[in-house]
This record gives sequence, structure tokens and C-alpha cells, in this order.
Amino acid sequence: MSEIAGNSATLRRAVKIVDEPKVLVDPIRREILRLLALEPQTSTQLAERLSLTKSTVWHHIQVLKKAGLIRIKWAKIGSHGILEKYYEPVAVLFIEDYHKIPEGMKKYFLAIHMERLRGIFSAFQLVGEFKRNRSVASPGFDVMNELAEEALRHMTQVGERYEGKLTDLDGETLLVRIYSETLKSVISREVWSKFIDEMSKDREAIPGRE
Repeated sequence: MSEIAGNSATLRRAVKIVDEPKVLVDPIRREILRLLALEPQTSTQLAERLSLTKSTVWHHIQVLKKAGLIRIKWAKIGSHGILEKYYEPVAVLFIEDYHKIPEGMKKYFLAIHMERLRGIFSAFQLVGEFKRNRSVASPGFDVMNELAEEALRHMTQVGERYEGKLTDLDGETLLVRIYSETLKSVISREVWSKFIDEMSKDREAIPGRE
């Protein structure tokens, strides 16, 4: 395996492509994976951090274990004589396999990418306002949905390039890197190029600004 970044003492598997995407549809399971990537934790600790019942978290833990996304890092006897199992994810980041997403579930993954893209376009808007004193074009829902579809499809391809690598990057940093590469890989496609051409045009001055 090749490495991303440096400290070999803290290297972990960078990415796992999930061939059962329905496991990642639930936001609770996605948050559990995010929290476990920070440090190994017990189901009780996760329940406290998520403000959920232990039984609810236990259910999600079992789903993630069955799917091969988490494993037991270590176990020890707790203060009440109960064996406490600490779980960790098998990778820093999990990316759904686009080709195995059931058609009926695709809308849930598109919603995730649409939220990410809204954040990006909001940043563009701020730059346009403060740097250029101009507004910036924003995509409508149909265009945003099409852009999200492109990002969803290509993120699987980019993620596959990282699947055999080790990294000491945290999950958020790795996600930003992979998403940046995803956008680079689709930026020249027609739906993107048309929007970017429109976005680059000067817009009307923002009311109240000179």
C-alpha cells in the first residue's frame, strides 16, 4: 500500500468503497463512523455523545459490524464489571459505490452532495461580494441536482484510487482532498462548464454597495 502524508505510526487505511450503500443512508450510522474515526469508543460512549438510547446505538453498531465497516479495537472490564468493547472503523473515510446504489435510494445520496455543493457556491457568493463587489450566479435546483449526480458518480472513481492507500490524515481533511479531486475530474463536463461560464460573468452590483 502507498501512503498519503507522513507519520507511519498513525497510518490507517484511507478509504473503503462500500458495496452496500444502503448502510450509509442513515445519518446516525454516518455520524457513528465519523466519531469512531476520531478515537475508538464504546456503544455507551457513542450513545452519550449522540444523545440516543444504548439500544438504538447498539442496533446501528451491529449493522456496521455486519457490513464490515467497523471492528473491535480492544475490550476491557469496566468499573461495573461489564466487558466494554471499543470500536474503530476499518477506514478513515467511507464512499458509497455509485454503481450499486439502488435507484430508489439515489435521492438520499444526491441530497448529501447537494448540501456540499451549496456550501461551495455559498463560498463563491461571499468571494464575489467581498472581493469583486459583484453577485455570483447560483444554480437552480435542476442544475444543482445534475451537478450532484456528476459528483456522486465521480467520487466513487476518485475514492477507488485511495482505497489501497494508508494515511495519517483525519477524516475531514481527507474528505476535502477527495472531494476537490472529484470536482476537478468533472469540471470540464458540459453541465459544469456551462454553469462556470455563466458564473464567471459579471453580475449586477449588489444593492447598497458601490
